[in-house]
Amino acid sequence: MAISQIKAVIPAAGLGTRFLPATKAMPKEMLPVVDKPAIQYVVEEAVEAGIDDILVIIGRNKNAISNHFDSVPELEEKLTEKGDTGRLAHVMKSSDLADIHYLRQGEPKGLGHAVLRAKTHVGDSSFAVLLGDDLIDERDPLLPTMIDKHVETGATVIALMEVDPDSIHMYGAAAVESTGDPDIVKVTGLVEKPAKEDAPSNLAVIGRYVLPAAVFPILERTEPGKGGEIQLTDALQELAADADGPGVYGVVFRGRRYDTGDRVDYIKAIVQLASDREDLGPELRPWLKDFAERL
Repeated sequence: MAISQIKAVIPAAGLGTRFLPATKAMPKEMLPVVDKPAIQYVVEEAVEAGIDDILVIIGRNKNAISNHFDSVPELEEKLTEKGDTGRLAHVMKSSDLADIHYLRQGEPKGLGHAVLRAKTHVGDSSFAVLLGDDLIDERDPLLPTMIDKHVETGATVIALMEVDPDSIHMYGAAAVESTGDPDIVKVTGLVEKPAKEDAPSNLAVIGRYVLPAAVFPILERTEPGKGGEIQLTDALQELAADADGPGVYGVVFRGRRYDTGDRVDYIKAIVQLASDREDLGPELRPWLKDFAERL
């Protein structure tokens, strides 16, 4: 299978309640991270991995997402008249990134349900799932490694990251076996948001998956689980337990990741990314040092 055959699915139908009242009328995926909405980083990541067909699963009041990736001729004309080529390039880039499609989830029934909604668009192809509020720094590419492992084995591939055991209850946790490669593990089991004492490891599932179309019939019969929602983790557990199938592998990510779904991590993401930028860092870094000394 070639990478060009793999599509991307970005679930973006969540209510963003942790950011109320900011997300009362604005999708949480459109909250700016420095000067781009969070979801644009995710789309750019998929494009950099060679994917040009992207389906965004949206909910009510999410039209701002599709508007962002549309062209805005009147704005482009104004910037052209002003000779503002820098901002014009940024505006036009978001309109030309990829072939982006949109599908409503309807009733929010969990991540597994959102992924299942992509069945008609994806068809029999493998596909990547990228959570819209989970940002992977472009300097630490993750998705290409996951796609390569899927193409090699035909297996489901998920992204894992070591977390503090005290935080594992916030994630899906993976039971794993070594493959001889420290960055690739065989996943033997998954537990959604376990208590610390029940977690099989401190390897947490983060928001990147490369899935075969075989996940769809499993999701169709998956009953609501944790939180009364259809959990993708439960379907992945079935794939991992299938002795006759290609199984599930995990790529252990050791790079920079930003959880923009959490308020504190969202602020950290803005500070870290802005500090590293050539146009903002030289002014921001000294101010941060001075501010930290005054705390």
